[in-house]
Amino acid sequence: MPIWKQLAISLAVLFAGLCALVYFSPGAGRTLVSMGVPASAVALLSSGPEGEGQGRRQAQSGGQGQGAGQGQGGGQAQGNRRGGGNQAILVATQPVTMGVVNDRLSAIGDGEAIEAVTVMPQASGTLAEILVSSGQKVTKGDVIARLDREEQVILRDQSAVALRSAKEKAESYRNLQSFSRLDVLDAQIAEEQAQLQLTTAELNLKRRDIVAPIDGVIGIVGVNVGDNVTNTTAIVSLDNRSQLLVDFWAPERFVAAVRPGMPVEARSVSRPGQAFNGVVEAVDSRVDQASRTIRIRAKIDNPDDVLRAGMSFAVSMRFPGDRYAAVNPLAVQWDGEGSFVWQIVDNKSVKTRVTIVQRNSDQILVEASLKEGDVVAVEGLQRVREGGAIEIVGQAKAGSGEVAVR
Repeated sequence: MPIWKQLAISLAVLFAGLCALVYFSPGAGRTLVSMGVPASAVALLSSGPEGEGQGRRQAQSGGQGQGAGQGQGGGQAQGNRRGGGNQAILVATQPVTMGVVNDRLSAIGDGEAIEAVTVMPQASGTLAEILVSSGQKVTKGDVIARLDREEQVILRDQSAVALRSAKEKAESYRNLQSFSRLDVLDAQIAEEQAQLQLTTAELNLKRRDIVAPIDGVIGIVGVNVGDNVTNTTAIVSLDNRSQLLVDFWAPERFVAAVRPGMPVEARSVSRPGQAFNGVVEAVDSRVDQASRTIRIRAKIDNPDDVLRAGMSFAVSMRFPGDRYAAVNPLAVQWDGEGSFVWQIVDNKSVKTRVTIVQRNSDQILVEASLKEGDVVAVEGLQRVREGGAIEIVGQAKAGSGEVAVR
């Protein structure tokens, strides 16, 4: 069978079914009208005068109900729109405070002892004795090691004998009148030369002792007894680490801000969670042209002797900056022209442009025409418009029975 015949038969069966439905079901006409079927078509489907009249009545009642519903709904929507334009938007607000921009300098520096020397002998010879061990604390003048000294002892004793002989000769020439004045002068000069020789011999003997030039802690001893050393041989390192000097490099924009005596905070990788306070010891006189940085030296205390020379430190410094208006991060909004906040003036919303200066965890510092105490909206900002009426949370009238949820 051709397809057009099948469609014709299907339409005929459907039309007959609709006619039967309208004829035998009194409310079918109203249902079809509510579903969007034209009232005139429903009337045609009704058979007989009674069915036709019933269909007309059903269609008319359905049309009237639909028209009434549309009129009522439209009026209500129009009333809602008219009322919505006059209703105040409920928002939460916070006052504007003032904050200070903290310019922070962070750098990595290397620590060194405030006094550090490498002890070397003042003479050459064989190392005869070592009197200290690694890690031992010594004071200035303590003997660290000794060189062989037999030859220097002999020379000292010889110089002492020569000095006694010269003294006796000079005394005899002064007491006897048989010697000329020139002979007496020569004897005095010989006495003085003998004294100088004795002083030199004692100095050479003293230099056989290797002494600590500063107070500090002995490092690892790098020589052994019996080693032949010279005045360029490193015997031991000695560090005074009661304080440490930390050298770090700062960008050149901090040249005018950093001054000796300013506070510094240093943290060591070996002591996590512990901060060491200090001060700026010195600032270099020139900026490095290659890196555009300047060298700064800080001095930190080490009272518990927990820090060592050569450690790396994370150094930080804070500089007080300019004052700016501080607002809640939720108050800052964005549009095509940039950032702004809704300022509340006389229960009206005013769009105030802001420029973000610094973001913190609890507030944002902005540059704007805001002063301390001004009120800005922080919640309920979706429906706020320029110049719109605003109702602040907590200032609602006590007599209102309900608050609209917006």
